[in-house]
Amino acid sequence: ETKRDPSLEQLSFSYDPSGAKSLVNSGISVQVDFDDSKDQSVLSGGPISGKYRLRQFHLHWGACDERGSEHIIDGKSYSAELHLVHWNAEKYPSFEVAAKEPDGLAVVGVFVKVSDENPVLQRVISSLESVKVKGSRIEFKDFNPSTLLPSSLSYWTYLGSLTTPPLYESVIWIVLKEPIPISKEQMAKFRTLQFTGPDDLMQNNFRPPQP
Repeated sequence: ETKRDPSLEQLSFSYDPSGAKSLVNSGISVQVDFDDSKDQSVLSGGPISGKYRLRQFHLHWGACDERGSEHIIDGKSYSAELHLVHWNAEKYPSFEVAAKEPDGLAVVGVFVKVSDENPVLQRVISSLESVKVKGSRIEFKDFNPSTLLPSSLSYWTYLGSLTTPPLYESVIWIVLKEPIPISKEQMAKFRTLQFTGPDDLMQNNFRPPQP
């Protein structure tokens, strides 16, 4: 059950496109890494105190369009879910230290719904062929992740854990209510990535919702 908290502020995203560094197949997902050595790309407002630096964003998806999101709303799954991962650099010296602390991380979840083509996501999708196998990495410059966000920044928030190992209980979750679009053809491209090899396609890389 969710309740409205009128004390929660609006979210503020201040992202610098020049902070984008590389596109990586992590063996769990595909992610875009950012320079987090300074307050170049930060999240503030909402349920968090101070500024949290953007470290990376990645996606989770299913083997079919009917499921793939890690959050379910009123029994409904989305085709995929985008996670923008931030850490509390005002309080902790590194991402690794912050990840073990209860207020160390803030992850913004964005639902991805199969509908229209997404020209912003296409920039990532066009490069997937180059990171098909686990551990592959290519340069990925000048990308502003705020262009991936929906027009409404209305959100739900709760305290939880990372959804990939290690499952630290260190995350302030901020789940945006409005999904972003992706075409059926674009969604299919993510399923051509590999976990470990050509017989192990990267599909269903989402953690089922926890009670």
